[in-house]
Amino acid sequence: MTDIFNYILERNGAIGRIHSCPELMDCVRQVGFLPLLESGIRGYAAESLMAEECRFTQFDDGSWEWPLWQWKGTVVREGGCVYGKFFAGKAGFISRQWWPDFCNWRRSRHPMPAEGSIEDGILAVLREHGSMTTRELRAACDFTGKNMRSRFDAYVGRLQMGTYIVTEDFVYPVDKHGREYGFGWSLLTTPERLLGREACLIAGETPEKSYERIVAHLSQMLPMATEKQINKLIK
Repeated sequence: MTDIFNYILERNGAIGRIHSCPELMDCVRQVGFLPLLESGIRGYAAESLMAEECRFTQFDDGSWEWPLWQWKGTVVREGGCVYGKFFAGKAGFISRQWWPDFCNWRRSRHPMPAEGSIEDGILAVLREHGSMTTRELRAACDFTGKNMRSRFDAYVGRLQMGTYIVTEDFVYPVDKHGREYGFGWSLLTTPERLLGREACLIAGETPEKSYERIVAHLSQMLPMATEKQINKLIK
């Protein structure tokens, strides 16, 4: 176990090694910010906290089992948190408690897209429909030509980093036997639609104050992380 994991385990004994979806939800609520996969801070990721039997397993027939991947939709729906590409372009969870501060800070760094810009157009389409899978939104925005998928994903990634788009759930294709398969598609929406406008605001609070609170929280929780590592996650 890593130094940071040992510290999290000591400080939050209820987390320990995660064996179930409810334990993952508890973990997100306790730590506030939790990257899904490797974060750049050794041991600080949901993947690192999984019990051995809950890690990714590839079978001889090519099929696989990955409880963490399968649980993330339930955590988003029921765990009182927000999910998206928030941490240096990588996906993770943020608890409802910390979302207003994070939103306050991050939007000060990523202002609302200019009217008429591509990002503004993507947001307008998403707001009109309420929620859409990534592929549905891409088609509706006419990103259908050669090499357009990567361009579209970059725009949506920036909007997630700016806290203007979040993941509401995950949608999976179904085979002829009615079984879900594959890695699925993100069902995207805006945080205002998912949580309500008030959940994205802190009245009278400066972005700098929100930033200071987040840094203090992460520094206390992750004493082995450097200032540079923490700043990379939240800036």
